[in-house]
Amino acid sequence: MNINGSDRWRTAFAVVGFAAVGVLAGCGDDSSSSTDAADTSTEPSASASAMSDGMDGMDGMDGMMMNDPSATPADQIDGAVEAPFALLDTRPPGTDDAAGTAWLAQTDDGTTVTVTMTGLEPGAQYMGHLHAQECAADNGGPHFKFDESGPETPPNEVHLGFTAAADGTGTATVTNEQQVGDAAKSVVIHPMETMDNRLACADF
Repeated sequence: MNINGSDRWRTAFAVVGFAAVGVLAGCGDDSSSSTDAADTSTEPSASASAMSDGMDGMDGMDGMMMNDPSATPADQIDGAVEAPFALLDTRPPGTDDAAGTAWLAQTDDGTTVTVTMTGLEPGAQYMGHLHAQECAADNGGPHFKFDESGPETPPNEVHLGFTAAADGTGTATVTNEQQVGDAAKSVVIHPMETMDNRLACADF
């Protein structure tokens, strides 16, 4: 995979701050929530400092990785599982053209997840999580956790974050030193401004 241990740990721990924002935003509950509107970058973001420049509520996250563009994407790893995204009924208005693919790869070095999407709102922030149920079961159900009694943040969960480019495309790759095995059933994408509106889900 060409990923050394320090890179994996940096990626896993660095997304904690960004992931916490997603958790606190009420990912998947029945209440509606949103972040303040703000100018955003039109290029995919690799760091929280770049993301925080374009989103309120991201203070104190300079230098934290959202995803790892230096990591080998999951679709380039032998044995990766490929899954197309299906749009969910909970998606926000104006996202009917969204589409994409997710890949999950497991090796002796752990787990790699890659997502790519099109038809997104240019400059908008998006968050993804591995989930514990299939898409047909409550739109993926709760987040997947390595330790059920552990925190709702990486490295105990697998989160991705990215900004849609000017053409509406977005991609992210994250790694974790643990293997998810068969316990992670799906990956769900949420718009950051409306985290309760799950946009799309892909079954692994």
